[in-house]
Amino acid sequence: MRKTGILTLTVIFLTVIILALSGCSARVVDHQQVAKNEEIVIKFSHVTAADSPKGLAATRFADLVRQRTGGYVEVQVFPNSTLYKDGEEFDALNRGAVQMLAPATSKLSGMFPDWQLLDLPYAFPNLTYIHQLMEGPVGKKLLAQLQTRKMLGLAMWDNGFKEFTNNKRPLVRPRDFQGLRFRVMPSQVLVDQFAAVGASAYPMPFNDVGQALATGMVDGEENTISNIYTQRFDRSQKYLTLSDHGYLGYVVLTNVDFWNSLPAWVQKVLRDTLAEVTVWERAEAKKVNEEQLKVMDKQGKVKIQHLTPAEKEALQKAFRPAYEHLSEEIGRSLVRSVQPGAP
Repeated sequence: MRKTGILTLTVIFLTVIILALSGCSARVVDHQQVAKNEEIVIKFSHVTAADSPKGLAATRFADLVRQRTGGYVEVQVFPNSTLYKDGEEFDALNRGAVQMLAPATSKLSGMFPDWQLLDLPYAFPNLTYIHQLMEGPVGKKLLAQLQTRKMLGLAMWDNGFKEFTNNKRPLVRPRDFQGLRFRVMPSQVLVDQFAAVGASAYPMPFNDVGQALATGMVDGEENTISNIYTQRFDRSQKYLTLSDHGYLGYVVLTNVDFWNSLPAWVQKVLRDTLAEVTVWERAEAKKVNEEQLKVMDKQGKVKIQHLTPAEKEALQKAFRPAYEHLSEEIGRSLVRSVQPGAP
């Protein structure tokens, strides 16, 4: 009994000492030994393939965050619409069912019409122009609008410039589009773009595009090389026109309330890591698009059409009504801030 009593007193004494010491200093977290119920779990949902530029960047971001927080923050990536589809993601983010998304800018246009600026055809000479635009007053205005719907924009990732594909004929001149049906993302500018050349546009979730092309529900679509390749659209499309007519980029989003609930040091790790991954992602997107175009060219499943500067200029002129319609919707001055020469 004496030994048991002494042992009990010793345990109590040590416990008191430990509690006293912990009260005198900041709590130290051993991130390698974090219990599962103490982890911060971030579900990152997106609709493209895991080996697309966005998919690769999301995975890289998750790996770096896990390393830099010792496992305290776990980013779980769900690619290829495995968790939520187009049209479902924003509601999931609002409900807290997911904590991060990276939707195409076009998909924000239903809630924020000003974001259609980034859909204007032939508005941007290169990707650097767009990066500078989004870092300037126009970009800050667009990103500020997101917070009215409790969304916070954390980064802008590239996919690249879009190309046209279809099953009927090579698309070189404006009249080649006449009567064709194209899938588009939900943006009135994209509908107006095709209407200007006598084609029809059908907004459709990304995960439904492959079947729509295969069954002939639509004749064609517009997308970057990496999306065309990773989704195997080249297997159901006969013609690919390297038009570089429109920008496709992604806004990395989180829920404002979720973000504000995070410790400041976690916010810093996430922001710093996203900034680093964004630089990597932009370079990777360029490389992936170039490499996969070479693969498609070599495979020869789709006939690739290159446009001359004069042919691009003719298309640009034909698409001008899209500028006029958007100017009427969001204001001429805002459209001109993207491209000073716009009508």
